[in-house]
Parts: sequence; C-alpha cells; structure tokens
Amino acid sequence: MTDIAQAGTFQLGDRTVKRLGYGAMQLAGPGVFGPPRDRTAAVAVLREAVAQGVDHIDTSDFYGPHVTNRIIREALHPYADELVIVTKVGARRGADASWNPAFSAAELTQAVHDNLRNLGVDALDVVNLRLMFDVHGPAEGPIEAPLTVLADLQRQGLIRRIGLSNATPRQVAEGRRIAEIVCVQNQYNLAHRGDDALIDDLAASGTAYVPFFPLGGFSPLQSDTLSAVASRLGATPMQVALAWLLRRSPNILLIPGTSSLGHLRENLAAAELRLPEEALAALDRIAGAQ
Repeated sequence: MTDIAQAGTFQLGDRTVKRLGYGAMQLAGPGVFGPPRDRTAAVAVLREAVAQGVDHIDTSDFYGPHVTNRIIREALHPYADELVIVTKVGARRGADASWNPAFSAAELTQAVHDNLRNLGVDALDVVNLRLMFDVHGPAEGPIEAPLTVLADLQRQGLIRRIGLSNATPRQVAEGRRIAEIVCVQNQYNLAHRGDDALIDDLAASGTAYVPFFPLGGFSPLQSDTLSAVASRLGATPMQVALAWLLRRSPNILLIPGTSSLGHLRENLAAAELRLPEEALAALDRIAGAQ
C-alpha cells in the first residue's frame, strides 16, 4: 500500500487533508454524462481510494448529472469523520450534454439542495462556485451576486466553507471581500502555468489551490519531454506530473481522477516519487516548449 501521507498535508478551511486526494468526475459516463459503464467498478475505486488513505474527494452534482454523488453515497456513506467532500455549483447540463451557466439564486439554491440530498448529508463541507463566463477557462465577470447566495446558504448552515473554480485573480480578490475563500480550483499543470502568481499569493495566505487536468493541453513536444523524464525515473508521465505539482507549492492539493483501480494506485504512488534536480530542471522547461 502506498503511503500517501508522504505527500504531506494542508489546510482546507478548518480541516487538514492529505495533499493527494481523488476527483470523482470520471466516475460518470462518457463526457461526464449519464451513468458509468460499470457502476460496481466505480464503487470499488472510491472504496479503494479511502482505504489507501484519501481524505479529500472532489465531486459535483452536475457530473452525470447526479451520477457521481449517488455513487459516492453508495460507496462511502456513512462517511468517515476525517473525509472532506468538496462539491461545485454554478453549472448545469443540457439534454445534449452541454455545460451551461446556472448562476441565479434559484439555480444555486437548488444545486446546493441537490448535492445535500444525493450525497446524503445535512451540510456540505466545501462548495466551490464554478464560474462560467467562459466554459473553457477563467474569464472576467462579476461574482458578487452568486457568491452572496452561497454566503447566505452558509449562514443557514447548509454550507461549511466556500471556494472558487475557474476563477481569475481579480475574481478571487472580489470573492474574498464577500466570504472567506478556502480554495481555488483552476486548470494548472507543467505546460499551463498561467496561475503561478496566484498560487504564490494563495500560499502566502494559507489558502489551498487545487489544479485540475494535470496532463491537459500538452503539445506533442511537451508530452515527449515529460515521457522521457518519466522513463528515466521508471515512472508514468502522470506520476511525474503529479509529483511536480506536489513539489511546486505546499498549498497545492491534488485530485487526480480515474475509473480504474490500477490507475488509481499508480496515481497515489506519486506521493512517494522524488524528483531529482536534473529532472526538475527538464520539467520546468516544458512550459516554454512548443
């Protein structure tokens, strides 16, 4: 069994979690829409993640929709005291599997209640407001109105902590004036490092940063470089990408997702991978390679 505690811990609001967690998005069907091909396997992956020591699971009721949360409940309810489940609101799925903004007070309130019901809890540990001004990445736009809705639900006791997803630094600053922001969840990896300054700013304030798509958007040259480093280390490219993120900053919390038990174990083994200086130097050059 992998000792994922070797990756360290960090604060997620008032909770301390291991830095290597699990993202449930891939437990839904193709395109994160509909049921999985093998629900029994999805349940097994979740139970194995927790058995390996994972205490931070990322999900959303718009995965499926409703699919991943119901699988999490089937697999893990009643939840261990140490388990922190982070969910997202702010989007909805169209009948054609499209991703659409859902920012109104009624939509956000309904989404929170859907998450509560499908996860089987009285309060949500952390709710990230997924910003949808651009589906493909952070884009400027006002967040006061939707974030105020979440802050009101927090005062009602339905939400414990609030985070932001797909957010710009300006939106993070705006959000901090409305509520305590305990985490920011954006795309960031070896090849896409636009959030470098934001990560450092959040680290200085003790705020978690949760990158997604650790292998997303690599050019062929960048992928070749990563694969070469991984081969020299006897590791997979995903393990190296995750190990680099763990090394990048202590406030980074990882949520790699998979529907495969084998890939889950490989991903968690990144906690024990140490990157020598020459490997780090080669990896740091990936961002500039095209």
